[in-house]
Amino acid sequence: MRDRVASLFATLSPGGERNLMDTLRQERTGGVLLLVGTAVALLWANLDPDGYAAVSGAVVGPEALHLDLTLAAWATDGLLAIFFFVIGLELKREIVAGELRNLSTAVVPIVAAVGGMVVPATLYVLVNLQPGGDLAGWAVPTATDIAFAVSVLAVVGRRLPNALRAFLLTLAVVDDLLAIIVIAVFFTDSISVGPLAAGLGTVVVFGAVIRRGWVSPWLLVPLGVTAWAFVHASGVHATIAGVLLGLVVPATAAATQRALRTDHPPERSLAESMEHRWRPVSAGFAVPVFAVFAAGVTFSAGVVADAVRDPVAQGVAVGLVVGKPLGIVAATLLVARFTHATLAPGLGWADVVAVGLVGGIGFTVSLLVGELAFGDGSPHDEHIVMAVLLASLVAAVLGGVALWQRDRHHGALADARTR
Repeated sequence: MRDRVASLFATLSPGGERNLMDTLRQERTGGVLLLVGTAVALLWANLDPDGYAAVSGAVVGPEALHLDLTLAAWATDGLLAIFFFVIGLELKREIVAGELRNLSTAVVPIVAAVGGMVVPATLYVLVNLQPGGDLAGWAVPTATDIAFAVSVLAVVGRRLPNALRAFLLTLAVVDDLLAIIVIAVFFTDSISVGPLAAGLGTVVVFGAVIRRGWVSPWLLVPLGVTAWAFVHASGVHATIAGVLLGLVVPATAAATQRALRTDHPPERSLAESMEHRWRPVSAGFAVPVFAVFAAGVTFSAGVVADAVRDPVAQGVAVGLVVGKPLGIVAATLLVARFTHATLAPGLGWADVVAVGLVGGIGFTVSLLVGELAFGDGSPHDEHIVMAVLLASLVAAVLGGVALWQRDRHHGALADARTR
C-alpha cells in the first residue's frame, strides 16, 4: 500500500484533469446564480412575506397522479432532481475515468468526506443533548455545496495547484454521494414496493435505450420524468431517481462508441456530453429557483434571538464551521499516518486546512436535508435556514481568506522558480 499511495494530492489522471476543468468552468457561474437566488429569496421574504408565502404555497399539478404539489415542493422534489441527475453523471465519470477509479487516488477524498460527515454530525448531536435539542437534524451540517465552494476557489485560488483543486472537487462529489445515501436511507418513512419497482424498471429501460444508441431527448426526457414520478409515488425522495438515471449513462469512450455504433471513439462520452448539456440547466435554473423557495427566511429581532437560543441552529452552525474542517483535516491526517503517505511536493497542511474550511459551505443539500428532517411548519425551519446561511457565509469568508493566503504563497514560489 505504501508504494501505491506515495503522496497525497499527486498528479491527476487525464480523466480527472478533464473533469476538473469542466467543473471549474461550469460551477463558477452556478455559484453566482445561486447567490442571486438566495438574495431574491431573502428580499422577497422580508419585503413581502405574505406574497412569498402565497406563491410558495400555491398548489400546481394533477391531483389524480398525486402530483398536486406546492411550488416550493416542486422546486425541492422536481427541480433538484435535475441537480442530482448531474451529480449522478459526475459520479459515474469520477468512478470510471476520474479520481475515484483507483484506490490510490480515491482513498484520500473518500476518507476525508467520511470524516467531514461524521464529525459535524457528532458535534450536532452533542450540542442537541441539551434541553430543547432535537437529534432529527443530525445530517443537516454534513454536506458541502460544490457550487459555492468552487466559486470561492475560482475567485481567490487562481494559482493553487490543480491537485489541491481536484481534491476539493472530488471531496465534494463523494460528499454528495454520502448525502444521497443518507437521504435514501434515513429520510424514507415508508415505501410502496409497486411504484418503486416501476421506477427502477424505468431507469433500467432508460439505460438500455441509451446503450442502444437512442439518445434523442424526445425519448429520454419522458422516460426520465416517468422514472421520477414512480419514485416520487413510492415514498423514496424523488431526487434519488435523478442520481440513478445519471449512473446508468455510459461514461467511457469505449462504451459510448459501442452505444453509438461509430467507427472511431468519440471525443466525449455520453455521460460527459449529457453533463455539458444539463449542468447549465441545473446550475443556471434548477438550483437558483430552489434557493428562491428554500432560503426565504424573515430576519427579525425575535426570529434571530430564537435561532441563537435554538440548539438545532447551534448544532448546524457548529457542525458546518467547526466540524467540517475538523473532520476533513483529521481524516486526511489519519490517511497520511496509516499509509505513510506524504503531501505532494509544494503542498502544506495549511492547504488542507484551507480546503477544510471551504468544505464548511453547506447550502443546497443542507437546506434540502433540513426540510426532510423536520418538515413544513416545524419551529426549527427558519432557524435551520438562518443557521445554514450564516454558517456558510462564515465558512466562505474563513476559507476564502485561507485560500487567498495559500494562493499568494504558491504564486510566490512559482515566481521564484521562474527567476
